[in-house]
Amino acid sequence: MNESVLYLPETESTNAWAKQNLDKFGPIGAVYTTCQTAGRGRLGRGWANAPGQALYYTAVLKTPLAQPGTLPLFASLAVADTLRQRYGVSCQIKWPNDLLLGGKKIAGILCEVAPDGRTLLAGVGVNLAQDQAFFDAAGLPHAASLALQGAAVDLAADPEWLAQYLTDFGFDRALYTYEVEGFAPYRAQYKAACVNLGRRVTFDGGAGLAADIDEDGRLIVQTDGGETRVFTGEVSVQGIYGCV
Repeated sequence: MNESVLYLPETESTNAWAKQNLDKFGPIGAVYTTCQTAGRGRLGRGWANAPGQALYYTAVLKTPLAQPGTLPLFASLAVADTLRQRYGVSCQIKWPNDLLLGGKKIAGILCEVAPDGRTLLAGVGVNLAQDQAFFDAAGLPHAASLALQGAAVDLAADPEWLAQYLTDFGFDRALYTYEVEGFAPYRAQYKAACVNLGRRVTFDGGAGLAADIDEDGRLIVQTDGGETRVFTGEVSVQGIYGCV
């Protein structure tokens, strides 16, 4: 067992806790819980808590990265690999870092820089076993849990297993390559999983056909006015999350 992976019975937010406790981590560590009372997603969105039914996790990376801006994409591959190893599922990725299974969102990722200006945090929320009533009550028609999508979830064992595997293999071991070479070695793997490619997308300032992911992790969109490279903001994908 990796002793740099810390478990909390409950916390407001694993990202927030990690920011306040950076001294508890070495070069690479993590903290996780199954009860997060004040989580948030990208663009300041809330993350509905489901006590004991989901994994809330933050990887703490103090090692310098050659291409830190691509961490959300790298993290999405790390989470997808972890879920494949545990459940045998093949997730798709909605650029930059939402994980989909059967067309439903089952995991989200929020990457931030810690207050020291150097440490990077990769916060991950994975829906493990919430029932349909939970998503209906939360107003999340396009989300689901692994259990709802047919995975055999063991709430007694899975959160710890997922946190340990994600830290040891998804981040720690993979960082030997990623911290030096950046996104390039993972680009083909990411593109193969990316649900945006070949679909019409709408982004802040325009719309067009998502054609590629470049070496910097940007979404290349072919618009009527030419090529646009999108790196931040919200992107809607035709046929995904009810977008038409």
